[in-house]
Amino acid sequence: MGRIFLEYVSCEVVHVCSLCRTHLADHDSIISKAFQGRHGRAYLFSDVVNVSTGPRENRLLLTGLHVVADIYCNKCETRLGWKYVEAFEETQKYKEGKFILEKAMIAKEEERQNFDTFVEILPSTLTAAA
Repeated sequence: MGRIFLEYVSCEVVHVCSLCRTHLADHDSIISKAFQGRHGRAYLFSDVVNVSTGPRENRLLLTGLHVVADIYCNKCETRLGWKYVEAFEETQKYKEGKFILEKAMIAKEEERQNFDTFVEILPSTLTAAA
């Protein structure tokens, strides 16, 4: 197995894998919180990162038949939810290409650090302290 490269989501509130804390999605990419997953409530996201998809399968959900692919955390391989690949009913087409993250499998974190800002340490401050 090769090295795993994980993407950092730079935002104020980020959703992470509840097991390994890998960044998954910006809180602002939530489309709806009114979804049901295998383990209870779930959120529909427009974009997620650091996930891999399993094989496509037909799945009969509460809103009808869809083609979906389960999604897994790239770091710990926990099943987090699924990706909507295709919806057969016209009223459900808006879900295509979107992601379900199950609330039981994710956590919400507020970012305390801004990694875009670095403090420059000047050599003169190092010698003055010595």
